[in-house]
Amino acid sequence: MSPPRTACLCVPDLPLAAELRARPEWAGLPLAIASASGPRAEIVSVSDEAIRRGVRRGNTVTHARAACAVLKVRIASPALERAAREALLDVALSFSPRAVLLPPASGAFAAEAAVLLDASGITALFRSEPGFATALAERARRLGLPANVAVAGSRSVAHLAARKLSGGDGATLVVAAGTEMEFLGPLPIDLLDPEDTLAASLTRFGIRTLRELLSLPPRALSTRLGPRALALAALARGVSDDPPLPAPARTRLVEAVDLDHAVDRLEPLLFVLQGLLSRLLDRLEVRHLACGDLAVSLDLTGGGRDARRIGVAAPTRDLRVLLRLVHTALETRAPAAAIEGLRIETEGLSLRSDQLDLFRPPGPSQTELGRVLAELSSLCGEDRVGAPRVADHHHPDALALERFDPSGCERKRAKDGGGAAAGDLTSTLALRVLRPPVTAQVRREGERPRWIRSAIVNGPVVRWAGPWRTTGGWWSQEGRFAFDHYDVLTSDGTVSRLRYDHVARAWQIDGVYD
Repeated sequence: MSPPRTACLCVPDLPLAAELRARPEWAGLPLAIASASGPRAEIVSVSDEAIRRGVRRGNTVTHARAACAVLKVRIASPALERAAREALLDVALSFSPRAVLLPPASGAFAAEAAVLLDASGITALFRSEPGFATALAERARRLGLPANVAVAGSRSVAHLAARKLSGGDGATLVVAAGTEMEFLGPLPIDLLDPEDTLAASLTRFGIRTLRELLSLPPRALSTRLGPRALALAALARGVSDDPPLPAPARTRLVEAVDLDHAVDRLEPLLFVLQGLLSRLLDRLEVRHLACGDLAVSLDLTGGGRDARRIGVAAPTRDLRVLLRLVHTALETRAPAAAIEGLRIETEGLSLRSDQLDLFRPPGPSQTELGRVLAELSSLCGEDRVGAPRVADHHHPDALALERFDPSGCERKRAKDGGGAAAGDLTSTLALRVLRPPVTAQVRREGERPRWIRSAIVNGPVVRWAGPWRTTGGWWSQEGRFAFDHYDVLTSDGTVSRLRYDHVARAWQIDGVYD
């Protein structure tokens, strides 16, 4: 059995990477991320171009603009950073079913984002561990996350190796099994990110590398510096008794953004939504999943929130379909106030595969069907597209719709025994309902209709049956109804359904039998 191996995917400067992931057109420009708004806010992240022009971390916004007049300054966005962290986990899960996102660090590595994944047996898919590390870094770059990758025999060694690769330009490092101590020895103690007081004590004793830390007796180290120093020494040895990495149970994906200015028009809002959906679909694609129903949450000015759920006919990764669905939902029911922030959440679902029937021609693919249903919903309204079902109402015109699911129709047909037998179809009449019903003139004797004149049927009534009375809604002036229905055969050979509307006091033809 091969020894366990762990990979660490690390983004050294998450605030900058999250901003460039949302605005890739700013790549290569002098860009700085500030901790807050205002001229005295501290710069927490700086792009390489801004560094070359003299901007440094820790500067105030005023000093940074003095060093670079064309500097673009953005405020750190927790929503963008949270989405970037989760996207980093998606990259890891696209290679391994077991991965965990490390909690945010502090101190010198406060801007870091790292994820650990199980790399055991990865050579069965890739020729070597360096090839796997390169593919992992390349996939992270495709999602707009410049990350370093390290592979080692334990979590702590892999994490320290990834921290050693500072720069975030896709560098990779593989620590071979049995060489952990040789690798860790010359590393600086700062990679362990000790607390300020402990770091000052270690510096005072002249301890600057991990080898120097491990050369101290454990008992003396604990007596002088306390149990935190022993925990630091355990990390320096690369010894870890952590349990196996967990397999995330949720496939819920979230993308969010905080807007600089409130948006009260649909066109600029759709531009922002397109970026959110694009990043969401990129994450779904690397995990070979598709987008299910969308949960859209809008932060409104004044502290309000507009939450709505947008149904998707079939799992899809078509940006045009999803954008049209969101557009229709916002156009049908506009937000009550200007929007300050957006959040889109969806469940990652597997793309449906089509099971073809040997005795029927192939139908449309689920993706194409979802696109057509989305376009029909945008044209007619979401509540006017679906599969008909029997309404829980006595009115003859009552109609209800449910979500259209071709597989559900097939299951229902199979449950019902495949429909009527061929012999039954020859003796069954189908009623073609007319909406709206056609006005008719009727002569009758008592309750029997004798002659009909209309745009559908004309002539004397040869045979008839009825009447059958249907009433309801008597408690409502607008919703009450009362109909007497007749089945009639006229001399022109047409079998139709005739009704008398007691409320409107009018005769109507509301159906024809085929």
